Amino acid sequence: MQKTDRLLQILTGQAVIPVVAVDSIQEGVGLARALAKGGLKAIEVTLRTPAALEAIEAIVVDVPEAICGAGTILKPDDYTNAVKAGAKFIVSPGATVELLDTAKKSAIPFLPGSATPSELLAMLQEGYEVLKFFPAEQSGGLSYLRSLAPVFQGVKFCPTGGVSPDNARDYLALPNVVCVGGSWVAPKALIKDGAWDEITKLAAEAAGLSAD
Repeated sequence: MQKTDRLLQILTGQAVIPVVAVDSIQEGVGLARALAKGGLKAIEVTLRTPAALEAIEAIVVDVPEAICGAGTILKPDDYTNAVKAGAKFIVSPGATVELLDTAKKSAIPFLPGSATPSELLAMLQEGYEVLKFFPAEQSGGLSYLRSLAPVFQGVKFCPTGGVSPDNARDYLALPNVVCVGGSWVAPKALIKDGAWDEITKLAAEAAGLSAD
């Protein structure tokens, strides 16, 4: 199976991809279990904390039902270290020549971010048709994505940034949106408190979202 197909399999498996930051291995494992229990098996652990890579490694080993990816990948070392930790997919808010070169050499699928027509053209030239749209709301949101659809036919997006239960269905209704990324399913306060049952409940609600 090609990398793009594997990435699409992950992204189409659930309407919402949780985008989370954790401060410890214990938080990461507990959170991944709670989200998977609620139906959100794919999770993006962002490299925004010192514990992120160790947490990804622990999730891969201790929560086999989860599909753990790594986000906030800003440089090649981030990509390489995340893959070593066992990440099943890699997400970046943008793309550089160096990141794209690293992605080409890796067997792990890459979801690069693109927000402008020029960036989209560059990504298409590199062979990417599945992209992150970030920050979604601040970059024009629903109307912007809607305007891109007739021009960039075949390109699919995972909008992230400002997506919430209030607008997620509207994003999912767009023909060029394959899923959305969101942090609301795992509020920081609930993670800190270890309120896994509450997070499982939020995950189950998010898992049930659709464009309908």
